[in-house]
Amino acid sequence: MRLVYGVIVLAVALLTVACGETRGDRMLSGAGIGAATGTAASVVTGGNPWTGAIVGGAVGTAAGAVTDSNDVDLGKPIWR
Repeated sequence: MRLVYGVIVLAVALLTVACGETRGDRMLSGAGIGAATGTAASVVTGGNPWTGAIVGGAVGTAAGAVTDSNDVDLGKPIWR
């Protein structure tokens, strides 16, 4: 069951991979991706998912805050 939760959380993280053009957008997407990844890692390793989500979200938010739009360039999204 842990593996199923991990796969679901990683799928959600992949759906939220949308690097923003503004610092706030990058912070929000980083927080979502970090929280999902932290939760998945905690579930798979047997840790506390809430702690993983909090730590991952904080790290993702910080990463989004310190990056510049030129640092993270995955190209133009296909849906725009």
